[in-house]
Amino acid sequence: MGLLKAALDAIGGTFADQWLDFHTVPANLPATAALFAAVPGGRNAGWGSNTQGSEGVISNGSKIIVPEGYGLLLMQDGAITGFAAEAGGYVWNSEAPDSSSIFAGNGLLGPLVKTSWERFKFGGRPAAQQAAFFVSLKELPNNRFGTQSEIYWDDAYLNAQVGALTRGTYTLRITDPILFVKSFVPAAYLRPGKVFDFADLDNDAAAQLFNEVVGSLAPAFSLYTNDPSKGNRITRIQQDSLGFAQSLSQAVENAYQWKSARGLEIVKTAIIAIEYDANTRELLKTVQRADALAGARGNSNLQASVAAGFQAAGENTGAAGLVGLGMAAGGVGLAGLQQPVPGVGANAQAAAPAAAAAPAAPAAEDPMARLTKFKAMLDAGLITQADYDAAKAKALGL
Repeated sequence: MGLLKAALDAIGGTFADQWLDFHTVPANLPATAALFAAVPGGRNAGWGSNTQGSEGVISNGSKIIVPEGYGLLLMQDGAITGFAAEAGGYVWNSEAPDSSSIFAGNGLLGPLVKTSWERFKFGGRPAAQQAAFFVSLKELPNNRFGTQSEIYWDDAYLNAQVGALTRGTYTLRITDPILFVKSFVPAAYLRPGKVFDFADLDNDAAAQLFNEVVGSLAPAFSLYTNDPSKGNRITRIQQDSLGFAQSLSQAVENAYQWKSARGLEIVKTAIIAIEYDANTRELLKTVQRADALAGARGNSNLQASVAAGFQAAGENTGAAGLVGLGMAAGGVGLAGLQQPVPGVGANAQAAAPAAAAAPAAPAAEDPMARLTKFKAMLDAGLITQADYDAAKAKALGL
């Protein structure tokens, strides 16, 4: 008793030519429609007892076309009597001994649906008439989320609590149609002419999902930014739609059991905007400056700054200022101005025992070495000839 396979992977138009009486999905459905009753797709040609072609109701001999991306649910008195997840044509017959009550051709859906089938399957013999509904198995797009005030989370990379306003969209998928219908869809939508649409503003169940997503945003941001595999950077969220979707899906599952209790999951996200609060913006600027001044790049910036300082001193105070800068720099020259770079040069000795003797104080620089450095600055254009002559006279005591 139940559904008989007529053909698999069929194109609706092909069966429309062969079957003048069949049921299929309604036309002009919104992309966010998740559940709706089957509708007659052709005229009754004397087959079966459903001579009126009632919307959503099939009987012995009724033909049903299941398009790609949809599952077919048969119900009686609120109980599910059959399910088909394979595209193709089916015939309903309540008496046929070789029919099957469930077809789960999709490899992903199979185990999930079979588990739910055992929990919710019809216990008696289906009546001659059944209610037929289609469930979308596609990604359902344009589900919006957004916050009206800042959300806050602890960020391990910034080592502080950060806050932001955010808005965006996500795509949703029904992973277990039986669980979705039995555990989540209100009874008002299980009748002909009704469409369960996630984007419908009057759909209280969809509005509840929106509120739960908003309530999960702070945990989702925390999961993402504190995950080393995601790079620990909040600035990467907008570029990583799949990665943040995984964090958001995990957050809603932890709090509201979307997948395990409702048969739903978030697949992709698109964050339209993130507006950080004032404290977070200042913190990000500080971190960006620190990143820019780290390692070899920082050494280049430091040397350029010192060189600019030498030039400014020479322009403002002449040779005396340059000599003073040279003494303040400890006579090490531009090449000696280096930030610590792990594993490079003297910093490679960082792991030496703490008891190592402290280095002796450097000997005073002789006049020849000092003049050599001033000559190098003259050749590099950092000082003028007059500045060099003045420094030379001072160094030689002339």
